[in-house]
Amino acid sequence: MTGPSHEVADLGLAEAGVRRVDWAERSMPVLRSVRERFARERPLDGTRVAACLHVTAETANLLRALRAGGAEVWLAASNPLSTQDDTAAALVAEYGVAVHAWAGMDQAAYDRNLVTVLEARPDVLLDDGCDLVNTVHSLRPDLMDGVLGGCEQTTTGVIRLRRMSAAGELRLPMVAVNDTATKRMFDNRYGTGQSTIDGILRATNAMLAGRTIVVAGFGYCGRGLAERARGMGARVVVTEVDPVKALDAVMQGYTVTTMDEAAPLGDVFVTVTGNRDVVRAEHLERMRDGAILANSGHFDLEIDLVALDRMAVEVNRGVREQADEYVFADGRRVLLLSEGRLVNLGAAEGHPAAVMDMSFAVQALTTEWLARHHAELEPGVVEVPEETDTEVARLGLAALGVRIDALTPDQDAYLRSWHP
Repeated sequence: MTGPSHEVADLGLAEAGVRRVDWAERSMPVLRSVRERFARERPLDGTRVAACLHVTAETANLLRALRAGGAEVWLAASNPLSTQDDTAAALVAEYGVAVHAWAGMDQAAYDRNLVTVLEARPDVLLDDGCDLVNTVHSLRPDLMDGVLGGCEQTTTGVIRLRRMSAAGELRLPMVAVNDTATKRMFDNRYGTGQSTIDGILRATNAMLAGRTIVVAGFGYCGRGLAERARGMGARVVVTEVDPVKALDAVMQGYTVTTMDEAAPLGDVFVTVTGNRDVVRAEHLERMRDGAILANSGHFDLEIDLVALDRMAVEVNRGVREQADEYVFADGRRVLLLSEGRLVNLGAAEGHPAAVMDMSFAVQALTTEWLARHHAELEPGVVEVPEETDTEVARLGLAALGVRIDALTPDQDAYLRSWHP
């Protein structure tokens, strides 16, 4: 076919992909309103966007909004397992997006696709986990010219960007979309909490009521996961390295302890820290038979997979879809979900569309703002303008039919003054 550049599994899946995208769009009224305005105003005319994002129906609706605004869009996957092949086909065939992604690609193909979208010479980068930014800085700095800046939508990615900036290595202004209040509240807390449990249940069909779930990390994602696990009747144990977050977990009624002490107690272990080697060999040695291991942090480093492979005397791949069984010398078995990658996207469909509606509306509006204001920005991590976050919250309330009060002139004057 003629059309945008692409490497996808099967363009024949496009019709099914359109149905999936349209279904998601029903639950994304905020992003729809942004897309409608973009179509009228065309704020992204002449802008080329390179994106490294999960190729899902929700992402497709973000890219539809950018296309409506006039942008040319190139897309690579941000996880080898998360691509919905029908969505990828629909993006190419129906929505005019250049897609280089398919489910189950190996690491070499994943890395190659990142370079491919960068070779399109983008103006703006949309990143999920900092992989695109890392690639253009570390492997292909020759492709940096012309890049005006970008947006990062994950906790892990923002952490990496701040480290790059502190080391003086970040050469672009990158907007921390993840750090907005709407993103953290909806995406990280409610989205990750629900979708992680969804992935675990699809992969295992396990009963959570009465079981002990160990949640490693009590940031926004960990809090959401702990809340939803407790709501399903599970006993929740939290492990943390941050004293403030650990104290917060204690005050919310969770058992807080070390991973070493939690290892023999847990039935299900979920890592959501953004760090590496959270579950290590010494913990695996103490886990009970049948323990389930899952990760909802961005990278497949949170569980020490090298140690797991080394300790296993037998590995039974695919005992269930997205589940591999590791057998130890003493006969104990542990079940690893989604190869230690994001379980909510590997074994399920990621966040509900209603959650991504808010996150992607922030992403779309921030892309517009960046295209307009890039000349005013210096390299480094940039915060999303407060008015953008407020606008998304306002649109979200309107979509829900919720009305709120407004400050009276006297109230506004009082808040602006130091006088009593």
